[in-house]
Amino acid sequence: MNLQILARATWVTAQKDIRIYYRKAPVFIFGLILPTFLFFAFFVGRELDIKRYFPGFLAMALFFTSSSVGPLIVPWEKQAGTFERLLTYPVSIGTIILGDIIAGALFGITISTIVGVVGIVFLNLEVESVVMLFLAYVLGNLCFSGLGVTLSSPAGRYPANIMMLAALVRFPLIFISGVFVPLSEMSAPGVYISYLSPLTYLVDALNHSLGQPSAFPWPVDLLVLSFFFMLFILSARFILTRKSLKGL
Repeated sequence: MNLQILARATWVTAQKDIRIYYRKAPVFIFGLILPTFLFFAFFVGRELDIKRYFPGFLAMALFFTSSSVGPLIVPWEKQAGTFERLLTYPVSIGTIILGDIIAGALFGITISTIVGVVGIVFLNLEVESVVMLFLAYVLGNLCFSGLGVTLSSPAGRYPANIMMLAALVRFPLIFISGVFVPLSEMSAPGVYISYLSPLTYLVDALNHSLGQPSAFPWPVDLLVLSFFFMLFILSARFILTRKSLKGL
């Protein structure tokens, strides 16, 4: 398959996902309402420096929105019986995965950009590097959209089951990644555990771009996010390929 056909097949798959899944209730609940409640539960009534914690909140919004579409797609299509039909079309499993990831990433980019612009203007934050902020946004959304697609890969035919699994994975990542407690204030074991979470590196990259204290050089943050993105793609492809050989 040449690049032009690959790009067209990927975009057609993404368009299909956008038309069908952006309006599903779980996407709004887990992608918009939940992170908003978490923000108010943590900040309201506490005398915290909102500018210091805003990059973490922005990373949390991006994380939830970009990873909210992917967990729905495969189980929903299996339940409707359309996933098997999709596999009969002249597209590979890798193309389907890329289309699903792009659909989730575009949703995350749209919502998190609104949150970011409103927060930066309202809080009068200074952006240290627009390029770094852009790269962190793109890589972060692709990475966590890939996480959502990976979580849905081994799923059965019931979307509710995979949404619960996704919540079990996403909540621990939120609490160990420096969103609510900066890495500089964590104990040594907590810091080492945070290194395992891709969200840690997005928070750090946003700290860099918004002029807040950071823990790693920004190229390290972007390289680790790229590594996790590739890891999620390969994991989803491996799982779906094995399941397709077994008849899903």
